[in-house]
Amino acid sequence: MDFGFTEEEEMIRSAAARIAADRLAPVADRLDRGEGRADLLANLKVLAENGFMALNVRAEYGGTEAGTVAFALAIEELAKACASTAVTASVTNMVGEVIQAVGSEDQRRRHLPKLADGTYPAGAFCLTESEAGSDPAGMRTRARRDGDDWVLDGSKIYITSGEYAGVYVVWAVTDATRPKGKGISCFLVEAGTPGLVIGKAEEKMGQHGSATNTVHFDACRVPASALMGRENDGFRVAVGELAGGRIGIAALSLGIARAAMDAAVAYVRERRQFGQSIADFQGIQWMIADRETDLEAARLLILNAAARKDKGEPFGREASMAKLFASEAAHRATDTALQLFGGAGYCRDHPVERHARDARITRIYEGTSEVQRLIIARETLRNAG
Repeated sequence: MDFGFTEEEEMIRSAAARIAADRLAPVADRLDRGEGRADLLANLKVLAENGFMALNVRAEYGGTEAGTVAFALAIEELAKACASTAVTASVTNMVGEVIQAVGSEDQRRRHLPKLADGTYPAGAFCLTESEAGSDPAGMRTRARRDGDDWVLDGSKIYITSGEYAGVYVVWAVTDATRPKGKGISCFLVEAGTPGLVIGKAEEKMGQHGSATNTVHFDACRVPASALMGRENDGFRVAVGELAGGRIGIAALSLGIARAAMDAAVAYVRERRQFGQSIADFQGIQWMIADRETDLEAARLLILNAAARKDKGEPFGREASMAKLFASEAAHRATDTALQLFGGAGYCRDHPVERHARDARITRIYEGTSEVQRLIIARETLRNAG
């Protein structure tokens, strides 16, 4: 098996690392304090200008056409510097991919170049509701046909980039008489559409720089052309795109964990107790060894899922494995890093405190760890024998 990267993939990873170091890292702490929104938007524009907001979108629509492996490498590098910026890029890429996959030619040409070049600061993926999180088929947002238009009513919660997205991919029930999950359709709603109301930003434990909003649809009228894909086929689309999004969150988890462990390794080499560097103690070394093994395993799972997607092979189970393991490994790594810092790690003077908070959500969004286990088990049992 060839574990090497193409020249383009290496170039993309290097470019992402450079932008992360030059642009993202210097403002990450300010974003964590709830400041610097202008800096975030400026950095999103820089990422777009360098091809990072449409990595798996075809060149004819303004995309980079670099593939999923390159996407995973880029998100990891961005997350090392700023998880808030990385999750914005990850979700925007997912929005671009779903438009490319099921959108009409007019929808692709109208929206994808704006995602790719930063005209839209971000894209938003509007699926989750208060009673439809891990069970998205139970959503209550409705869309009814009214002449040549569709009228949307309902609310979505925990929407990444809700307050500054340029376009929203929205799922709504279009036929409530059908079995659960069979009467859901997908729509494209542009920012500024009357009836699209952005609610308050959530006050979160971590990833403070990323806006997370409630999005309301109050008799939100969109033209018939806003329907994306076939009517009542939207749930299948959502399930398919979530699998790709899990690769992005797995890569983001790895980036956070890598940043935490890099900081911890540097710290234990400098910190002295009992007359020697604490890195010389076997207990410390074993903690590092366990976490480094975790992160290498996470990386291989991520790359396997990404490579399968790029080759057009089934990848849903592998994406869930990558997301499950990488997010859980990020929890272990950030907790270990904080422990290695000792009391200093509990203070905001060092970034491992932020990394620990930023990592916590990765076991929840894009499907909880428990949901990933259900998917993995279901697919394994289905294919057994």
